[in-house]
Amino acid sequence: MVRFIEENTKTVEKETGNKSNNDVTTAKKKVLQDLVINHGGGLINSWVDSMRACSPTHLKSLLKQNSWLTEHPSALDMFEDILHLSEGKQIVMFLDYDGTLSPIVDDPDRAFMSKKMRRTVRKLANCFPTAIVSGRCREKVYNFVKLTELYYAGSHGMDIKGPEQGSKYEEDSKSLLCQPATEFLPMIDEVYQKLVQKTKLTPGAQVENNKFCVSVHFRRVNENNWSDLANQVRSVMKDYPKLRLTQGRKVLEVRPIIKWDKGKALEFLLESLGYANCTDVFPLYIGDDRTDEDAFKILRERKQGLGILVSKFPKETSASYSLQEPDEVMDFLQRLVEWKQLRSGA
Repeated sequence: MVRFIEENTKTVEKETGNKSNNDVTTAKKKVLQDLVINHGGGLINSWVDSMRACSPTHLKSLLKQNSWLTEHPSALDMFEDILHLSEGKQIVMFLDYDGTLSPIVDDPDRAFMSKKMRRTVRKLANCFPTAIVSGRCREKVYNFVKLTELYYAGSHGMDIKGPEQGSKYEEDSKSLLCQPATEFLPMIDEVYQKLVQKTKLTPGAQVENNKFCVSVHFRRVNENNWSDLANQVRSVMKDYPKLRLTQGRKVLEVRPIIKWDKGKALEFLLESLGYANCTDVFPLYIGDDRTDEDAFKILRERKQGLGILVSKFPKETSASYSLQEPDEVMDFLQRLVEWKQLRSGA
């Protein structure tokens, strides 16, 4: 497990060695694509366009709905097919939080899950190993969910902890702790403080410290002010080459440049559970955000399990199936629980 972490947490700075700025490696170029905001100038406009693309609520999206659903059919409609694919395998559940277990709300501090959803997730964890994988810091996610039988992976998987009460699926789960980006904590705190000050000029902007990453929420920012917000974030980010910027649903994420994301968290948890090289495991990952694509891609590469995207609108995705909203997620999870209980004679 230690080897798994070491192999996947080298910074891009180390990968590029002592090469000059004119001799950038492919890995560095990929990071620079994530950091288009740092280049300023005309690219700010294209970056703002990308911000819009991350939240496709425009009417033209509706025109693509039917063809998109053909490629990514409803997981509820295809429930029996999914069960058939998982036949004879151990299902392991991975769930995003915001937009998956709770509705997307204007104030991220009020993204509460319903009591019914909490009961459903508790039953799910009694049937299958279950992890919450979120961009939020782990403590915040736990305070929202409040279930001790789950694995929690916060900060996009950079802060992983086993169940507080232990797990019937892993002997030493209580001691499980993985924090591959600890060295970046002082830098993240510093950037957080600077972003709070800079974004005060933009009404509606909210900066959230998620321990190993910083989230800049613009859900309540007028779209006419997005370019101003982009410039404010850029003015801070340009001084931190070891940090990168990614985008989610009405949120900008500042993260360390390390080879770690929700996909790596999924692989780490599978290894921790003893399923690293097993062919009889079936991971199911449900998420709504662009950052969940890293996990969807891992499942496609492994040709194992499947991803389910939560979205009312067509999006480019590596997920196999779709659900429209958290209520549909709850219905799907309830059906999984009922199926498992019937098979177990519960």
